Order: sequence, then C-alpha cells, then structure tokens
Amino acid sequence: MNILVLGNGAREHALCFSIAKSDQLSKLFCAPGNYGISKIAEVHNFDINNFDTLYDFCLANKIDLVVVGPEVPLVNGVVDFLDSKKIMAFGPKKIPAGLEGSKIFMKDICSKYNIPTAAYKSFTEKKLACDYLKNHTFPVVIKASGLAAGKGVTIATSLNDGLLAVNDIFNDKFGSGCELVIEEFMDGEEASYFVFTDGTNYIPLSSAQDHKRIGDGDTGPNTGGMGAYSPAPVFTKEIQKQVDQEMIEPTLKAMRDLGSPYQGILYAGVMIKNNKAKLVEYNVRFGDPECQVLMLRLKSDIVDLILGTINGNISSIKTNWEENHAATVVMASLGYPNEYKKDTKIKNLELAENENDIEIFHAGTELKNTELCAVGGRVLSITGTGNDLQTALNKIYTAIDKIDWPESTFRKDIGWRAINNG
Repeated sequence: MNILVLGNGAREHALCFSIAKSDQLSKLFCAPGNYGISKIAEVHNFDINNFDTLYDFCLANKIDLVVVGPEVPLVNGVVDFLDSKKIMAFGPKKIPAGLEGSKIFMKDICSKYNIPTAAYKSFTEKKLACDYLKNHTFPVVIKASGLAAGKGVTIATSLNDGLLAVNDIFNDKFGSGCELVIEEFMDGEEASYFVFTDGTNYIPLSSAQDHKRIGDGDTGPNTGGMGAYSPAPVFTKEIQKQVDQEMIEPTLKAMRDLGSPYQGILYAGVMIKNNKAKLVEYNVRFGDPECQVLMLRLKSDIVDLILGTINGNISSIKTNWEENHAATVVMASLGYPNEYKKDTKIKNLELAENENDIEIFHAGTELKNTELCAVGGRVLSITGTGNDLQTALNKIYTAIDKIDWPESTFRKDIGWRAINNG
C-alpha cells in the first residue's frame, strides 16, 4: 500500500516509524513532515487543510490510505471528504470529531449518556461567564470550547485569574468565535487511555501518562505536553474496566445514535481519585507525546489495526506489546509556550541517537544550510525504553546530555509520580 501520513510533529514521526515496519507498506509519504520524518518517508510540503490539494496529491501518488495525525483536519471533515472520493482514511468523521472540536458538544454528550465527568456550565457571552465566576468558589477550570493546541485550559485559583482567562478566550486568543466551559476543579492523577474502534467494537491500547505543565513539579502554564511514559501504574485493570463501561461504550453508542459512528483512535483523558475515574476530555487522535511511547512498545502491525477500524473488523485483531517501559522527554525552545527564538542551532544530535534503546522523534526541525535548526515550540522527543521506568529515563537523560542546544528547555522529572509511588 502507498500510505500518506498527515502532520509534521513528533507524533507523526512516531506513526511513520511504526508504519514503516509494516509488511503491507509499499511506499510511505508524509505531508508536510519535518527533517526527521524525511529520513523514513518522502516528505511533501503542502497545506493539509486544503482538501483539493490533498486529493490531487493522493491521485498523483496513487495513495491507498491516508493516516491523519493532527486534530484540525479531522474537525474540518477531511475523512468525510476523502471518503466521498473513495480514498481510505484513518480517523473519525466530522460529527464524532466534535468530541474534541467542541468542549460543549463533548460535555453535553456526557450529560445525556451519564458519563462521569466534572460538573460544568457553558457560555457564549463574556458578561454571563464573568457574572457566574463572581458567584463561584475557587479553584475552577476554564476551557476554550474549540481547538486550542492543548493551551486553552486555565486552572483559576482566584476570581482575577478566572476573569483574565475568560477575557483571553473571548478576545480570540485561542481562535475566533470561541465559546467556553467552566468546570468544577478535579484533583487526583491523570492518565491517558486509547482505544482503536470501528464504531461498534473496540480494542484497548496500553496506558500512558503525560506531563502538560512546562515546569518541574507540574508548575507553570499548560503546554502541548512535555513528556510521557507507558505503562501508567495508576491506570489499573479495575480503572480500565470502569472507563470502558462508563465512558467508552456510552460514547460509541452516542455517536451511533447520531448516525455517525466513531471510527479511529479515541483518546480519553481521565482523572483518577480514590480508585474511580472521571472523564477530563476526549481527543480524537493519538496524543502527543503519548504516541511516541506507545509506538515504541507496540509490537503489532499498526496498519492492521488502522484497517480494522475502517473495515469494521477491529475485534478480530490482536495487539501485542513489549513488556518493557517507555518514556519520552520533550525538548522545547526556551520560552515555550510563550515567545521563543526560532532558527536556533541543534548540534551533536547524532551522539544522542547512537545511545542504546533511544529513538529521537522530530517536531519543529528544519535543515538550513546543512545545519539542524529548531523552528517550533516543541522540537524533539527523546524517547527510550528500559526494563523499568527509571532505567528508561536514565538512558533518555544521558542522551539529552550529549545534545548541544543551549536555547532549549526540558523537564527533569518526567515519570515522577510513578517513581515516587514505587
């Protein structure tokens, strides 16, 4: 099969890494891709949200399957479009993609189908949201309803924090026409849970846990994700059973009831406290950086799993996992998630790549005049495996020490919860 992966992040690099091992692959393409991806796939830089351009590319290169990495094309209906053109695509169609595209849509589904989640109220007017906050206790969670690249969530600990967050959302900081949701604050430990589903049946992937805050000790602003590890000890078999029965299955039924079954990867972010989980959010694609650790541990042919979601036979496919642990540490441009310098030079990456059990997945990188440059916020995912989590992390931080990139930042405590809990 000729396979095209859409996206240019470390998640897409990890997907290409896994797809490249498939016996079903004839030729691998990626758009727009990045420097790291160009080493294993033919990269073409075009606008993946221009569906006519995408279709022309698919025809010219005889693409059999399109694997959609990021959420924006999914929410915009790329799978519906490709389906109408008789091209297979991996990911949910536009209606079920609204589970990520609209926090209000997702929360309303939870309310209707009794899915455990934080109590909430949605707002389309700034004044009403501000008035609500003035009569509320803190902390609260304020979320932009639309897509915000993982940055549209504020945990407001005071009225002033809350009013600033509301003001940012209605001033279009996270996109025009934003609505918002104000939720009760949930404490506990978060975990990421992924299932492949054909709309009726589903099979689970291994659990993972990511680190969203920029600073050690989970401090500072939210980011797209600064690191992850798998498996996540907090996500026990009992928790998985509860999530399956109380979240995944009702959600799949809700999408069938809407006449648009959910096919693809469904990612539930859950908060766990006292051995009970509540849904924090749904994402309609692989997480980044969780994808990086999952792809390192997945032994099964990912193309079989992808085709199972499209062809309706996912329940007949088995998943096999490495028994080891995997972790990833994201190296970002200094200043991220706020302003940062671009075109800073990254040196000695090959020394890190030569470390045992290390894979480096690229995000914001370009080769300029033979020099590797950082051109984005999150730039590299230094990913490794070991017999236990601490061993994997030791290998990763040893590799990072070999990279010469002074204008970078990264967390030094990835996996701290699991390690502290033994």
